[in-house]
Amino acid sequence: MTIRMPNPQPETITGPILDWYAEHARDLPWRAPDATPWGILVSEIMLQQTPVVRVLPVWHEWMKRWPTPAALAAEPSGEAVRAWGRLGYPRRALRLHGAAQAIVERHGGEVPDSHEDLLALPGIGAYTAAAVASFAFRQRHAVLDTNVRRVLARLVSAREYPPKAPTRAEVKVAESLLPPDPPTAARWSVAVMELGALVCTARSPRCVDCPVLDRCEWQLAGRPAYDGPPRRGQTYTGTDRQCRGRLLAVLREAHEPVEKAALDVVWSDAVQRERALDGLIADGLVDPLDDGRYALPS
Repeated sequence: MTIRMPNPQPETITGPILDWYAEHARDLPWRAPDATPWGILVSEIMLQQTPVVRVLPVWHEWMKRWPTPAALAAEPSGEAVRAWGRLGYPRRALRLHGAAQAIVERHGGEVPDSHEDLLALPGIGAYTAAAVASFAFRQRHAVLDTNVRRVLARLVSAREYPPKAPTRAEVKVAESLLPPDPPTAARWSVAVMELGALVCTARSPRCVDCPVLDRCEWQLAGRPAYDGPPRRGQTYTGTDRQCRGRLLAVLREAHEPVEKAALDVVWSDAVQRERALDGLIADGLVDPLDDGRYALPS
């Protein structure tokens, strides 16, 4: 995939998008002036592969119960899994719990402001470390989530969709567009992310509402169709993921260990059910007890 470098005057791109964001940004609690670094970290983990509308109520409940890393670290990891509810991909709850413990042990209970220290936390990858450093501490980092990558693929590279995995070339493009002032760079990162979420969407982009429509290489090229590997939509019904969700739901709703029979009744395919249960145990989301019952991790 060939990636063009942006206009030598990147402010012709960043300026209009920053102006658009000032007018159209959603009012989200993790963007509020009083949002804590912990609240921002929690939001970033919850928002991975999950829409804002589903995250909002869970985030509010989570922050009410665990307003600090120390509050979460003091409870069993199973309580994090229980509170995660139906957000999906529940290993994220375990990652948050592990990160909270590390923040308490290594950083006195305060989310570190160093990008290197953030990246060293368990379960925190390159995107999340850059996002928290930018949004919580107003630092200058390239923040490449799915929305940002899609915007830049269209705007700069005339491609409908980015590659499956981020490339070094994408990072270079993102870095070249960062305003030199760190707080402005942080605001730019969230602005282009918001543009991808609200306007430059995956399936039905609202190009007429785009503040940089006249600079978009994809538009100028006639909106060429995606020519990469087939993009497969996610399925859920009948999958191991759905089975895992039903098994976990039983354990979340029960505040005592459950008998195996209580798990068996939620999924008729015994082979698939046992495979899903084994996967939950291997992932640390379920504890098999010596008496044959099952529980969330302690």
